[in-house]
Amino acid sequence: MSPNLPDVVLWSIPAFVLLTVVEIVSHRIHPDEDAAGYETKDAATSVTMGLGSLVFDFLWKIPIVAIYSGVYALTPLRVPVLWWTIPLMLLAQDFFYYWSHRGHHVIRILWACHVVHHSSRKFNLTTALRQPWTSLTVWPFYLPLIACGVHPAALAFCTAVNLVYQFWIHTERIDKLPRPFEFVLNTPSHHRVHHASQGGYLDRNFGGILIIWDRVFGSWVAETDRPVYGLTKNITTHNPLRVATHEYAAIAKDLKAAASWRERAGRVFRGPGWQPQAPDAAEAPAAPVRAADATVPERAA
Repeated sequence: MSPNLPDVVLWSIPAFVLLTVVEIVSHRIHPDEDAAGYETKDAATSVTMGLGSLVFDFLWKIPIVAIYSGVYALTPLRVPVLWWTIPLMLLAQDFFYYWSHRGHHVIRILWACHVVHHSSRKFNLTTALRQPWTSLTVWPFYLPLIACGVHPAALAFCTAVNLVYQFWIHTERIDKLPRPFEFVLNTPSHHRVHHASQGGYLDRNFGGILIIWDRVFGSWVAETDRPVYGLTKNITTHNPLRVATHEYAAIAKDLKAAASWRERAGRVFRGPGWQPQAPDAAEAPAAPVRAADATVPERAA
């Protein structure tokens, strides 16, 4: 029997709209010259990407629900949906979200999906709506939860709660919170680091609701320098279709130019900035590389 859980995303839409209006007004009343702020075309692209993701996510849910339902039917385990199990399921979902998010930064074919969310050089509440249209790559990370007896509808509820929580952390209008909150929770300060393109901020702060996973697994960095948002190689388009597919197109171009199957595999499954080693480089002694000199094509933090 499917648990009767609320659609938290639907119920949160009025709050999304209200908070975005408040943020826009705050930028106009109290402008910050150093803040990324708002730009009409960029915000419109983010909203369009968000609306498009609703359509595509509905389509992707058909095969995903079929797979999850099949695994759930096969496992003998069952996690009841009770007042005390829901927080535990939220904690478990947030743990697997961390690894899904981290995987989508370090494996290029997964990054091709997630890069959409990092493609804006602005950082505001509309950036939270800039969601990919190819989220079919996410479902394998949550299979362990289904195999442990978590109902697919309960997982969907937990995922929605995680998504709604992350809306408010996409802002420059909130400075650092009191230290106990900053230590445990993902906050605007932590997430500004995640969206930054500076080398020291790259691939950091992957947490969804909690930042403790980053602290435990060594991917946490505090916000010190003011973030520069976007990719290390930014795209120059507001066309939603190109925003959604530009990294897939880049992968296809690299595959066409690849000289071997090993290189093709690397272009797909290694990191977004991976480059094949030059034939003579393997014989030459490695020169020291300063972090400031390292450039990674089309990456975000």
